[in-house]
Amino acid sequence: MAAVWGAATGDLPRSGASSPDLVLYHGRIHSVDSTDTTVEALAIAHGRIVARGTDREMLALATRGTRRIDLEGRAATPGLIDAHAHISDAGLAALYDVDLSEARSVADVVGRVRVAVARLKPGEWLEGDGWDEGKLAEHRYVTAADLDPVSPANPVWLLHTTGHYGVANTLALRQAHIDRNTPDPPAATIERDAHRQPTGVLKESAAMDQVIEHIPPPTPAQLRAGILASLELMHREGMTAVKDPDIGRPVWDAYTQLLQQGALRAHVCVLWHAGSTLESARAALAEIEQHPRPPASLGDGRLVSCGAKIYMDGSGGARTAWMHADWNRGFTGVDRGNHGYPAENPDVYREMVRLFHRAGVHVGTHAIGDHAIDWVVDTYAAVLQESPTMGLRHAIIHANLPTEHALGVMAQLEHRYDAGYPEVQAPFMWWIGDNYAGNFGAQRSLRLVPLKTFVARGIRFSGGSDAPVTPLPARYGVWASVEREPLLGTYGRHPFGVAEAVDVATAMRSYTRWAAPQLFLEQRIGSLEVGKDADVAVWDRDPYTVAAGELKSLKCRLTLLAGEIVFDARRGTGGQ
Repeated sequence: MAAVWGAATGDLPRSGASSPDLVLYHGRIHSVDSTDTTVEALAIAHGRIVARGTDREMLALATRGTRRIDLEGRAATPGLIDAHAHISDAGLAALYDVDLSEARSVADVVGRVRVAVARLKPGEWLEGDGWDEGKLAEHRYVTAADLDPVSPANPVWLLHTTGHYGVANTLALRQAHIDRNTPDPPAATIERDAHRQPTGVLKESAAMDQVIEHIPPPTPAQLRAGILASLELMHREGMTAVKDPDIGRPVWDAYTQLLQQGALRAHVCVLWHAGSTLESARAALAEIEQHPRPPASLGDGRLVSCGAKIYMDGSGGARTAWMHADWNRGFTGVDRGNHGYPAENPDVYREMVRLFHRAGVHVGTHAIGDHAIDWVVDTYAAVLQESPTMGLRHAIIHANLPTEHALGVMAQLEHRYDAGYPEVQAPFMWWIGDNYAGNFGAQRSLRLVPLKTFVARGIRFSGGSDAPVTPLPARYGVWASVEREPLLGTYGRHPFGVAEAVDVATAMRSYTRWAAPQLFLEQRIGSLEVGKDADVAVWDRDPYTVAAGELKSLKCRLTLLAGEIVFDARRGTGGQ
């Protein structure tokens, strides 16, 4: 890390500039700029950084009305950015669903359902979230047969932590009219037992939606409460910006209402759900065209309508993602004949991308499997060759297992068109890593989330949690980028190897400087430079010098958004 301690930094305010209303001093402030400058102090006016340098320089700029905050030698970084987190969904789940993320056996899941059902009236729905067979002692799915004895009068839907499959009890299956004669919907799976009876496990949207459409949707007040719950957690974790993908009009309305109330205290970029048909894509485009195009925003950078999201395949947890070769099972076994499937007709997908691209709209495509990733990058290359629009930053969401071909195309797209960026989730290797290792197998797991290769190929990537798939705090992603360790170690401590690990500086860039452009906010956030928003996180330890294992347990002490304190660990709350 380069250090800048002297006055000759070029970062002192111009003559006639406003006096600072806040000075942060006596710190080790990592700017994450192009030269990794580290300074002692920042001067802030009207929410923007106006100067940076030594304590002496910055304090000399202070006037009688300037507030001074002594960082007491602590490290500070830009506010962290999650480039892919469903914070509206995550907040709703945290507030209203049965939390199954800590369950470690089928009996544990059933016990939590039993307790929750006892509080309901007959006929009321029970929703749960976060179970993962990779964490359960039995290493199997929860089924309707497990749930029925404790929920005879209440329909139950328990969403898997990946969000790509779940389990319904028999009463919920009946309401959805799912029985042994119900065919698998396109690009979805109804799991069945040896007698062809549905087990209750439903994979991918076309199957899950048959149950979910019977569940009362959240109210506008609940949507707002869910978003606020996630924002509060972000503030406690030194996070100030997020890309919330796959939203519809109710969530957008919740965001705009919070913005009008002055309660949207973060930078939020959204992707609109584009569905799986040209008709649904046209409807999404009509919605997008009603809002300012990025980098234009609502609320001075607080709410950005960034573009559209499309799914090319499914889940690594469910073994529904589109692969070139068969999935593994149990790390060394093979799931014969199963190489997943595309989420929609691949040619229809290509036309959907072409529609958005020609309209000048950013596209983020969910792609887990190597076959899906190949199709996505080739699609981007084709539409960009047809219409070479720069700067739309089309993204490959997740990009778990890119082939050599895909890596080459990504590098070319980034260099030529400012597009083709992987938005990755290193915490997948941790939180669902035991499941992932078992499904990807011994050889493919070593190539999973290839961060080191991205760097070597000159491919810029951004980091995220995909919350509620994995926990929201970005420190887990920084740690997982460096350590690549699964939660339980079912298949050993390092089934993903360490060859694709990166250092902490690279990991931090993926949650700051490299993430900001994917929100179209790089002129405002992502680094601590003069002219940018004073979004700052102060830590209990220096993430650049602690042992790698300690990154996971970093604690935020202070979070600022545009110079305003939104979290102070001494008080446990935000506010000045």
